[in-house]
Amino acid sequence: MNQFFKWMEKSFMPVASKIGGQRHLMAIRDGFVAIMPLILAGSFAVLLNNTLLNWVPFFEFLRGINGNVWWGTLAIMSLVVVFSTSYSLAKGYGTDGLAAGLIAVAAFLAVTPQSHGDAGWGYIYIDFLNATGLFTGLLVAIITTEIFVKLTKRNIIIKMPDTVPPAVGRAFAAVIPGIVAIYALSTVAHLFSAIGDTSIYEFIYTTIQAPLQGLGQGVGSAMIMAMLINLFWFFGLHGANILDPIMNSIYLPALEANASAIQMGAEATNNITRVFFDVYVHLGGSGATIALIIAIFLIVKKRKEYKDVAKLGLPNGIFQINEPIIFGLPIVLNPILFIPFIITPGILTLIAYLATATGLVPPTFVAIPWITPVGIGGFLATGGSIRAAILAIFNLAVAVLIYLPFVKMADIQADDKKHAQSQDA
Repeated sequence: MNQFFKWMEKSFMPVASKIGGQRHLMAIRDGFVAIMPLILAGSFAVLLNNTLLNWVPFFEFLRGINGNVWWGTLAIMSLVVVFSTSYSLAKGYGTDGLAAGLIAVAAFLAVTPQSHGDAGWGYIYIDFLNATGLFTGLLVAIITTEIFVKLTKRNIIIKMPDTVPPAVGRAFAAVIPGIVAIYALSTVAHLFSAIGDTSIYEFIYTTIQAPLQGLGQGVGSAMIMAMLINLFWFFGLHGANILDPIMNSIYLPALEANASAIQMGAEATNNITRVFFDVYVHLGGSGATIALIIAIFLIVKKRKEYKDVAKLGLPNGIFQINEPIIFGLPIVLNPILFIPFIITPGILTLIAYLATATGLVPPTFVAIPWITPVGIGGFLATGGSIRAAILAIFNLAVAVLIYLPFVKMADIQADDKKHAQSQDA
């Protein structure tokens, strides 16, 4: 085990640190974080339309209002992600984030097909703007921002006199980089249409996004992603932040697709979504550490420091915050807790997937705050399913059973050390 840890520290951690600090991944992560209020608002509207309004006809007049909220949030997710990602990337380079974001939105619309089906010119199909167009939007945001930043930093801009107001000066400075970026993407889009008889959107969706989303719906890949987050955490790296761009890119469109299907009166078809992990797997935080706290309360007798940290970590753990446990116990580089901390998310993912795939619980379709306590999150994310809440509590019980023998081992180890110390004395 020590050799394994040494190898991981030497080979794995440097790579993981570079991934966590990679500029473009950080921009994508921050871009998704920025639009979270919109995602929550849209999900709340879908939740109301499919729960309260079905139960209390008096509030039926709210259905149209909620539809408008959904249209202005989830239905245009890709469009707002383009702006927020470009803004974050440009700010990371120290350039004008507002101008970069606006230029990226214009470039995204420029590469979007101008018609769909029998509709004439000037019609934008909703799937081009919602999460279905997410990968296209992210690529456009990154490419246009890189063009904008490089031209700006090389001073290929229109410089105005110092007497001009700063806002006007920034606007003129963005003219040349903006024109070049939009024309570059528009030219590529036209070449795809003229030569390949397709669009950038359709090409990226069929060759990149659809295969990745299909792979993401496999239980094996979901288990690996859940466990990989904890592997990063075990070495003191913020696994959730490092993999957040990937998780959001693959599983957020699945959540939005489920929400849109429910909004339209159809059935949700994606078993694994972004919120699936929050309500069934990351119970008390990555590694289901609230189960570890419960296991400590149940059987630890010798290790007073374990009990003290568990008491301090419980209030945070109820709301899915587990840094006090990860760094205070610690779990980081703790060889006894390595196995349960890594395998627990994989097992919980498998259980929740089987329950969803077999119809025991409905698929998740409502985005909820990640701090929602165990059970309540499952209830809300599935539109009020009691069975989903029970599944989350069942997963918590399974996690406790996984942690128990390892916590007992740690307690026995403390007793052995104390006995050895007394003999030496």
